[in-house]
Amino acid sequence: MPAAAPHPHWPVVAVVGVGLIGGSIGLALRARGLAGRVIGVSRSPKSLAEARRLGAVTDTTTDLERAAAEADLVVVATGVAAIPRLLDAADVAVRPGTLLTDAGSTKGSIVKAWERRRRGRRGRFVGAHPLAGSHRRGPAAAADDLFTGRVTVVTPAPATPAADVEAAGEFWAALGSTVFTMRPAEHDRLLAATSHAPHVLAAALAAATPPEARRFTAGGWRDTTRIAAGDSDLWADILLDNAAPVARALSKVAAATERLLTALEKGDRRRLVTLLQAAKDARDAVGS
Repeated sequence: MPAAAPHPHWPVVAVVGVGLIGGSIGLALRARGLAGRVIGVSRSPKSLAEARRLGAVTDTTTDLERAAAEADLVVVATGVAAIPRLLDAADVAVRPGTLLTDAGSTKGSIVKAWERRRRGRRGRFVGAHPLAGSHRRGPAAAADDLFTGRVTVVTPAPATPAADVEAAGEFWAALGSTVFTMRPAEHDRLLAATSHAPHVLAAALAAATPPEARRFTAGGWRDTTRIAAGDSDLWADILLDNAAPVARALSKVAAATERLLTALEKGDRRRLVTLLQAAKDARDAVGS
């Protein structure tokens, strides 16, 4: 007699936004048997149809409140500018005690917006950021193993109950992530250095490359500028939402660049090697 199928952790999960991240959440939930139904929510019927065709969701709707009312878990995986509004709309409809989380690339403003109305909330929200993005977008870019072996940062507010933090961490870990917990402001400071400022630098390098040089680009240029191909509207929202930490991170890059420039202008090979070696050591410490 065959073994019974494992009981899903979450019978119904509503995923708001069915692009790269949302679609990958749906695929991972289904591939790992973690949800009975995955309801995809989007304003775009075309995106919903593609997500369903690819197997990222079992059901689709443009009605967020309807999906939230049915869900045992709600995940908002849209651009950061829309997340607070969508969390509010979902919270109006969820059953009391329902867990909500998000996948936004910034956390401070999203968590603060939720906390301002904490006392009247029906749901339990814990912010999160899976560090598994790509310059690609849309359901076709989604993969069921996108989160496997990748880091997800969970960002509770001081008032967030420990049980809620654990529940959110359990969700992201179930998708394959290694979960870290930190305060929203610390997340935004660190990600400014490791994600947001690098995007600005990639964009600057791509913009500064003369058109006549483009046919001579190779691996170094392409690797360095790859993330500049990301969605411009989405990235503008991320950078503006985390503007002060990004500015500080860019100031540090500018200082490092100035040291390299000075060594070049002086023809100081020894100093240049020292600076390049320090950079190499920092990169090597991260691994491949």
